[in-house]
Amino acid sequence: MDLIDDGPPLQGNQPEYTVSELSGAVKRVIEGEFGLVRVRGEVGRVSRPASGHLYFDLKDDRSVIAAISWKGQVAKMQVRPEEGMEVVASGRMTTFPGQSKYQLIVDDVAPAGAGALMAMLEKRKAALGAEGLFDAARKQPIPYLPKVIGVVTSPSGAVIRDILHRLRDRFPRHVLIWPVAVQGQDCAAQVAAAIRGFNAIAPGGPIPRPDVLIVARGGGSLEDLWGFNEEIVVRAAAGSAIPLISAVGHETDTTLIDYASDLRAPTPTAAAELAVPVRLELLAALEALGARLMRGVGQGVTLRRQRLRDLGRALPRVETLVAGPRQRLDAAGMRLGSGLGLAVAKKHREFDRVAGRLQPAALRGLVARQRDLLGAKDERLARAILLRLERRGERLEALAARL
Repeated sequence: MDLIDDGPPLQGNQPEYTVSELSGAVKRVIEGEFGLVRVRGEVGRVSRPASGHLYFDLKDDRSVIAAISWKGQVAKMQVRPEEGMEVVASGRMTTFPGQSKYQLIVDDVAPAGAGALMAMLEKRKAALGAEGLFDAARKQPIPYLPKVIGVVTSPSGAVIRDILHRLRDRFPRHVLIWPVAVQGQDCAAQVAAAIRGFNAIAPGGPIPRPDVLIVARGGGSLEDLWGFNEEIVVRAAAGSAIPLISAVGHETDTTLIDYASDLRAPTPTAAAELAVPVRLELLAALEALGARLMRGVGQGVTLRRQRLRDLGRALPRVETLVAGPRQRLDAAGMRLGSGLGLAVAKKHREFDRVAGRLQPAALRGLVARQRDLLGAKDERLARAILLRLERRGERLEALAARL
């Protein structure tokens, strides 16, 4: 046998593998050959079962790779893959145990450039805007001087310190802090739950209900702020019955919660300034208004006093006013005395004239005649009554005879 023969090996010298051995060998080759890889592609089918793991496809115009991210890694992702999203997935190639399939175990997902992320953001903004979630008619006025302020932010860091410090400087208020993650996979769910939680507080209960909410976070990249672009956060902000101020990122940063909130602040510190006025300025304004009021009252009293004096000088003297009526009264009094005397004398004359016409004898004759007339009428009346009684008696006797 020629040892240098390049012909095909004999059948008996070919290695023989079990299915498991071959599958394991392929797994070792794939994992050893590629190690950590970064794969760019479009996210296809996305599934997240109750286990919390994330399953999705990465595809281009010719091929598809199955990808999986374990629950712990999903929680660390700043951007969750969505169907149609162009991403770069970082992870390790491996094979699916028990099957002849290979897949990518994803540790992290990043948008394939800011353009891809912005395109998805604009698409989501348009969809939510079409529902009316950003309409100006939905905006609520911010109360001028809230008693209780609810703050949704990280409990540690410069943001909450800046807000509390600014509130103390301007007008100290009762502040309730709802701690949340402001970055990462849990950010959106926690922020939305905090907004809904503040709204669920009943007025007059043991925990005071906020009069205004501040949702705040410091600056960061688009990926860092992505939690505030999630639909669940936008809907919670738009549905808040408590007026809400958004203060996410720096002045140049804009997230979707800014469109759904009632008022957008360029920074967390500015949010505190928009929430409350300056107490010392209010006191100074109050003192100024009080001083203006006192000056106005004093000037009014002075003007009216001067007007009263002017009117008093324009009036004639009292003696002049009463002199004419007094003379008329005296003249009327004199006329009254003489008029009464004349009236009494006139009545006396009329009485004497009437008394002279009275004749007692004529009166007695008149009375006697009237008495005679009355007696005659009395006799005629008696005869008429007796006659009527007799006739009725006769009629009764006739009726009795018929019976």
